[in-house]
Amino acid sequence: MITTLLILNVLFWAALLLEAVIGYRTIARLENIDIDTHFGPLVSVIVAARDEEAAIVESLQSLFRQKYSAIEWIAVNDRSSDNTGQLLDNLTKENLQLKVIHIKKLPQGWLGKNHALYQGYQQSKGKYLLFTDADVIFHPETLSKALYFIQKQNVDHLTISPNLFAKGFWLQAFIAFFLFGFSFFKRPWRANVDHSKIGMGIGAFNLISREAYEKIGTHKEIAMRPDDDLQLGYQIKANGLRQRVVTGISYVKVTWYETLKDALIGLEKNTFAGLHYRVSMIFVAVIGTFLSHVLPFLTLFTTNALQLFLSITTILLIFLLYRLVTRRMTSFSLIHFIVFPLTALLFIYSILRASFLTFKRGGIVWRGTKYSLKELRKRQ
Repeated sequence: MITTLLILNVLFWAALLLEAVIGYRTIARLENIDIDTHFGPLVSVIVAARDEEAAIVESLQSLFRQKYSAIEWIAVNDRSSDNTGQLLDNLTKENLQLKVIHIKKLPQGWLGKNHALYQGYQQSKGKYLLFTDADVIFHPETLSKALYFIQKQNVDHLTISPNLFAKGFWLQAFIAFFLFGFSFFKRPWRANVDHSKIGMGIGAFNLISREAYEKIGTHKEIAMRPDDDLQLGYQIKANGLRQRVVTGISYVKVTWYETLKDALIGLEKNTFAGLHYRVSMIFVAVIGTFLSHVLPFLTLFTTNALQLFLSITTILLIFLLYRLVTRRMTSFSLIHFIVFPLTALLFIYSILRASFLTFKRGGIVWRGTKYSLKELRKRQ
């Protein structure tokens, strides 16, 4: 039984590594895109913010420094209980083009962020819309390069994979593992294949044409999805539109979480959503992760020569894929691979924890608002 599982592991990781090597060649680097102008159509940059007083000023100021000329900034204060609203109002004195929308009440049938972004869209005028978060730091040429690329490629939607900044060994190791798992589970390179049904969206940077956004039904179509960014990308493909994924490690920076504890809490929001709110998918995810990510490391201690060979081969294949993903998607060191099986177990714990808390609470609690599981399942 163990030998069979290890053989399957070798075949699985070999096939995945081959696909990833080919696939990542289709994902451009924003750093390598050359432009000759900072002019173009109007872009509406829409930022949703709830209790973001620690990051909102630096984030918006990085947007104000964009070299691209045709921009309108719309910041949506989504029922913040801290000083976010006042900070945004103060920023309007620094930049008269900044429009601030204050939301006092969340309507039934909406998640807060999705509603905030939709309200920003309703106040916008741009031919293109950039949906982004309130803790993202942008290089001055980010929008110029993104607009040049989306028009040159003649696509409807462009999402950028950012540099997820993190402090501390364990938090970096966990984020590196999360991106590793995200890459092989979601296959982001397939979003760049026009005939593929796989779509991709990343909350730090979702640039979409107004026409395409309205065609997919706006955020109304994904009003109750906690994984709104990813779902936006799915809707693009579902409606026969074109998108591209690029990396922007030097151009888009996000401090995803401050601590490992924050990361585990943050994953409460969309882990179960990613499993389609199905108990069966919890078992598939947990057992699948254990057998493919942890078992080969445990069988290193076997006395069976064939099993030992298969274990070493599997770990080598995993390392090569981990190296590829880490170098393309992060600025982290490969040293984190030494705790790979431990971060896999930590990831399994995060799945079980998030799913348990969702059932216990009867839904998810995100930034002070509870959304019922019944409603989430109904609107998925």
